[in-house]
Amino acid sequence: MAESICRALRDGALEGEHAPALTIMDSIASPFGLHVFSHILFQHLSHILEGKSQSRGLVIVTFSKSHSFYLELLKRKGVNVASSHKWIHILDCYSDPLGWKDRTSNAGNIANLPLNTSLSSTSCKNVRDSDKLFSSIIELGKGLVGQSKVRFSVAIDSVSEMLRYASISSISGLLSDLRSHDQISSLFWLLHSDLHENRITSVLEYISSMVSRIEPIKQSPDGQKGILENMSFLEQNLRKGKFNIRFKRRNGRVRVMCEEFNIEHSGISFTSISSEDGIINHGFLPKVQFNLQLSEKERTDRANVVLPFEHQGNGQPIQIYDGRRSLIERENEEEPISSGNLQPTVDSGKGEIIYFRDSDDEMPDSDEDPDDDLDI
Repeated sequence: MAESICRALRDGALEGEHAPALTIMDSIASPFGLHVFSHILFQHLSHILEGKSQSRGLVIVTFSKSHSFYLELLKRKGVNVASSHKWIHILDCYSDPLGWKDRTSNAGNIANLPLNTSLSSTSCKNVRDSDKLFSSIIELGKGLVGQSKVRFSVAIDSVSEMLRYASISSISGLLSDLRSHDQISSLFWLLHSDLHENRITSVLEYISSMVSRIEPIKQSPDGQKGILENMSFLEQNLRKGKFNIRFKRRNGRVRVMCEEFNIEHSGISFTSISSEDGIINHGFLPKVQFNLQLSEKERTDRANVVLPFEHQGNGQPIQIYDGRRSLIERENEEEPISSGNLQPTVDSGKGEIIYFRDSDDEMPDSDEDPDDDLDI
């Protein structure tokens, strides 16, 4: 299912619609959000290099990791960083987010340290200004793909770090502006959900077209449990977890999927969860007071129910009454008329219902107009 996310980011935005946006949420119980972010980042870069993506470039906005972290990540994945300036650019909001180092160096106390030029990077000195941050991202993207309608993607490694410097309203406005820009193909970001209030995570979920939650395989036991059970919980969740994904489709429908991931030396791997575990089929059913599914015996009993107006035949030919004529009239009409003795038709004996009111004090029924007393 992680591949479904990568495909959605690869396909990008349709004409006249907002770009797809992904929120990756983790927590202290399963802190593997950066592993998932790095995996999706590399998969997206691979699609760009192979020419399979709508995007032709990528702007990485770094808040939680340095320029060198992504340089080593690309080298470890076998990417040729010498030519990476053609399709990737880093907006460095990590080194000096408020411009303190820049002001100190101008005073002569600290010298500027040159960055490794094998990966293009531009430093942002004031991350609190969301308008300037938006302009910087767009300018870097246009520097990669030009001024035409060729699109580029945006990856933000930590919205949680952004919330340290700016309000949720300014950040949500920035993300919405990026989604609606006509040169943005897709964007995705990482969020540490347990650091924020529910209203903040709800806002970011509303902006996103895809939301992925990283959860532990086994929930934490009660604090009064023994030490051995707590150790077992830690061991089971040390390298594994559940990856829950929610897709909001363009027609308004929501699709929920789940799979399991495993952290290895070579990276992160995803495996589908079998239906026997009940996580996919029953984990997201609403919790109600009654059963939503029928047992085998209930299905058999329902099939054997005789409906009140169902003609069962009873061994005789089935005749269906059309509601307008009696069956006897239809039989008489369908009988062939011989050219011999003509017999007069016999009265079919139609039934008639006569209603007598019990007394004059009885309230009017359907035989009278109930609106006769209205002054219309």
